[in-house]
Amino acid sequence: MRTFITLLIIVGLGVAAYFLFNRPEPKSYGYITTFQQCATAGFPIMESYPEQCRTPDGRVFTNTAAVPEPGTTTGKENLIVVTTPTPNQEITSPVTISGRARGNWYFEASFPIEVLDANGKQLGIAPAQAQGEWMTEEFVPFSLTLPFTKPTTETGTIVLHKDNASGEPQFDDELRIPVRFKTAEKTVRLYYYNKAADKDASGNILCSSKGLVTVSRTIPSSQTPIQDTIRLLLKGELTAAEKAHGITTEFPLSGVTLTGASQNGTTLTLSFKDPLHKTSGGSCRVAVLWAQISATAKQFSGIEQVRFLPEELFQP
Repeated sequence: MRTFITLLIIVGLGVAAYFLFNRPEPKSYGYITTFQQCATAGFPIMESYPEQCRTPDGRVFTNTAAVPEPGTTTGKENLIVVTTPTPNQEITSPVTISGRARGNWYFEASFPIEVLDANGKQLGIAPAQAQGEWMTEEFVPFSLTLPFTKPTTETGTIVLHKDNASGEPQFDDELRIPVRFKTAEKTVRLYYYNKAADKDASGNILCSSKGLVTVSRTIPSSQTPIQDTIRLLLKGELTAAEKAHGITTEFPLSGVTLTGASQNGTTLTLSFKDPLHKTSGGSCRVAVLWAQISATAKQFSGIEQVRFLPEELFQP
């Protein structure tokens, strides 16, 4: 009996020694260095966004192909990503809108995009088309060149609607991208002076409005177009070609600035600062300066008379 027990002990020790010294080397997964390799090897993909795959040795790989470009954070990156335009970008009509969306954002390979002004007024709408097979849960590229009507606000929104074929409100979704519209412009006339056109039959300078010459300029549309135009006149900026045609001006006058404007009926009152008294001195000179400002202001509808404050401005 004792001999049998001793034999069992010896056999047990032998088996233990065999497994102790003949254990298989742990399998190495060092060859896996990307999400795609991990997924292809059949290792588990975690329920997360972006997708992640974990190898048996504890390493985790992220599906970088599903990560949107930097600067496009919208909170809906797992559904739709817009690459152009970027948030708050300045746009003009037509605007090209491109990016990628999950297949379930489309219906029949398209979804609607609209442009709204800051008041919510629709300026344009059209369907964006999938640039590939849309019946998938993966991202599918899209692109649309969308014309829109002239906005009256400086800012607006591009709205990318999920195409909800069911019509059920709970399945509605949208992505909003804030944008800025290129500032609308207005063409105005500035009145400068050409003494060659201001002579009587004897060749004498008349110092009158007869010598006024118009030049065209564009200014940004605003709530104060008269003031913007007068301030541009006061800068006295003439092109080389205009000067070559004999057009002149004494503007700018050092220290002379327009401080305000008010309209009462058909009379416009312009307020100036002239700390260095540059608007006085010589009846001919003053008459021309007065005529330039007055004619420039009267191009605007409803203005028939122009007054200056302080009243001693533009006096000989």
